[in-house]
Amino acid sequence: MKVAGIQFSPRFGNIPENLAAIDRLSAGLQADLVVLPELCTTGYQFRDRQELATLAEPADGTSVGALIGMAASWGGHVVAGLAESEESRIYNSALLVNADGVVGKYRKVHLFADEKRLFDPGDLGFGVWKVGEVLVGLMVCFDWIFPESARSLALGGARIIAHPANLVLPHCQDAMITRALENRVFTITVNRTGSEERIPGTALHFTGSSQLIAPDGTIVARASADAEEIVVARIDPSLAGDKHVTATNHVLDDRRPDQYRS
Repeated sequence: MKVAGIQFSPRFGNIPENLAAIDRLSAGLQADLVVLPELCTTGYQFRDRQELATLAEPADGTSVGALIGMAASWGGHVVAGLAESEESRIYNSALLVNADGVVGKYRKVHLFADEKRLFDPGDLGFGVWKVGEVLVGLMVCFDWIFPESARSLALGGARIIAHPANLVLPHCQDAMITRALENRVFTITVNRTGSEERIPGTALHFTGSSQLIAPDGTIVARASADAEEIVVARIDPSLAGDKHVTATNHVLDDRRPDQYRS
């Protein structure tokens, strides 16, 4: 299975330009699964909810239509982070699409910093969907700091976790090695690059370093911190079916929920 992530710096508020950038960067790409950053069509630092509302789109909107077309040209599935509107609500969402349309949708459960005053909290839980014969789970950015996010996806059968992100803290890339290892799954974290300072005195610098991690914690591919890049690799998803750390230790079967606090 060929998996790819497109790392770039979206221009705030310019949806057509950002879609064109994705199309340009992916020219000639053929992959089973392509992952894009969080909020890849709009940019990240909204001044207020009113501004966010002018850029958010429904799950059957123009941006999703363009991504469905790209999925058809890539010959596979696409995961993209988008500002999703539904009636009066707005979610920080990740959508899984292919040439036939929307396959799956996740709405960010763990909102970060100013996202709490902008977005509605996710209400769909952590879902998994088939890409070919492989179950893929979705999470978004700050979900990384909660082990329950990746664990929920692993318990749902995910062999690959697709993780669109706009990371500004320095810890996620290292932490996702642990998320892959403790769940014995592939993880692909696709971050953006560049900076935004649309709120004076609140500059955000995005850390890039998009990466693909194997179930044993090996870094299969990692991008630079600041360049437009595609991380791409062929993987064997069946490796994520073996949850053993040793012959007698299984990361899911050895859990003791009766001893845990919730």
